Amino acid sequence: MLCIVRPLCLLGFFVLVLILPGSASAESNLIRYPKHQAKSDPQLAYMLDVLKLAIDESHTRYQPVSATATMVQSREILDLQQPKPTLDIIWVMTSPTREQELLPIRIPVDRGLIGWRIPLVSARHIDLFKGIKTLAELAALTAGQMHDWPDTTILRSNGLNVLTTDQYEGLFNMLSIDRFDYFPRSLIEISNELESHRALQLAIDPHVLIRYPAAFYFFVSPQRPKLAADLENGLIAAEKDGKLKALFEHHFAATLKQLDVANRTVIDLKNPLLPASAPLQHKEYWFEVGE
Repeated sequence: MLCIVRPLCLLGFFVLVLILPGSASAESNLIRYPKHQAKSDPQLAYMLDVLKLAIDESHTRYQPVSATATMVQSREILDLQQPKPTLDIIWVMTSPTREQELLPIRIPVDRGLIGWRIPLVSARHIDLFKGIKTLAELAALTAGQMHDWPDTTILRSNGLNVLTTDQYEGLFNMLSIDRFDYFPRSLIEISNELESHRALQLAIDPHVLIRYPAAFYFFVSPQRPKLAADLENGLIAAEKDGKLKALFEHHFAATLKQLDVANRTVIDLKNPLLPASAPLQHKEYWFEVGE
């Protein structure tokens, strides 16, 4: 249709010019993160706080938003590899394959505690691990895990028995009816998970710590290299000015004290999936007993 009133046409043109770039900019500022199966995600509050801190410290204006569809880890990783992913970022344990397929930000936001595991057990078997001190003794029991978690490969590579499923919530139910003996959970997950599954009569083992070197990273879609660079700069700045460690302590200091890590029997495992690129030389990135 021919525009008769030229001033109105010009006004409409300028409005369109202003709106379109703004919409594209708003879309590029979104950081879409996954929605997990957990009815009370044990990592979400801390990881979102870390993400927001990285954004603040990078002096950018990104906006984190949750995805609407629930995904398991393997589906999240596959999604991030697509030319038009529905996610922009995930937080998972690193492995060589994941570092090849995605953009890793090699700062262990968990301070390595994703590999420090305490058994979650049925309350009926609270002393199941009493007297267990060696890997060979641990191998007599069966752990439960998600089928696509790196931990499954790590445990099995150390000679341990593992029963797997594709339902995260199902693991707690299976543990409660003795389908397997224990569910090894990280120090930063176990207290939250126990609280959110009180009805199942589970308990935190008071005796052992199963430990393997591991790192929990942010991984970004290969389609978002600037986002990866900005968040890496923000996390480096947050580590240098002490804010990242302070945030970690705010979330977990009380839990770590309650779990009494220093007085547990430690069973060390090897991690064949830890990439050589892991920043083990940066001692300030990693948790130490007594901090």
